[in-house]
Amino acid sequence: MKHIFKEGESLDSPTLLLLHGTGGTEEDLLPLVDYIDPTANVLSVRGNVSENGMPRYFKRLAEGVFDEEDLIFRTKELYEFLDQAAKDYGFDRQNVIAVGYSNGANIAGSLLFHYQDSLRAASLHHPMVPRRGIDLPDLSGKGVFIAAGTNDPICPAQESEDLKAILSGAGADVKLHWESQGHQLNLGEIKAAQDWYQQLD
Repeated sequence: MKHIFKEGESLDSPTLLLLHGTGGTEEDLLPLVDYIDPTANVLSVRGNVSENGMPRYFKRLAEGVFDEEDLIFRTKELYEFLDQAAKDYGFDRQNVIAVGYSNGANIAGSLLFHYQDSLRAASLHHPMVPRRGIDLPDLSGKGVFIAAGTNDPICPAQESEDLKAILSGAGADVKLHWESQGHQLNLGEIKAAQDWYQQLD
C-alpha cells in the first residue's frame, strides 16, 4: 500500500496510523501529528480503492452504503499491511493508534470490529458504523475517541451514538465529542482528540 513512514523520537514511541477521507492522500493528515504527538512515529497510508479517481479504503454501493464484502477484504489487507510494516520499519506493532477521518475513520473502526489486536487505540473523526449485527472481539483496554457533528449531512448523529454503544458494549473506553461544524475536520475536534490522546494509559 502506498504510504509514508516517519520515525519519531524512538521506534518504541506510539505509531500514529493516519487514514485520510475519500479523495485524500497519505499527505492529508500529516499536519495533525503536530497537535496529537510530535514525538510519535507516523505511518500514513493511502487507500487502495479508486472511486472516480478518488482514493478510498473500500468500495461503497452508494453514499453511506458500504460494500461489506470489499470492506472485510480491505480491512484484512490493511491489518496484514500493518503487520508487515512493523517488521519492515521496526515499530511496536502493539502500540499503533489510528487517526482516521471519514472513510479513513470507517476502515479504522472496521479494524477494531474485526481484529482484537489491530490497534491500541483509535481517534475516529466523523465515522459510521462499519458493520451491524456481528460479534466484536473483546476490546477491553482499548481507547476510542469519536468526533461527530450535530449537523453532519453524511453521518447522522444516531450513527455516532450507535457506534459508541457497540464499541462500549465490546469493552472499549469510548469518548464521544460533538461539534456543530458538519462533516469537516475542524480545530475544535482536533484539540479534543489531543486532550484524549494525552490521557491514554
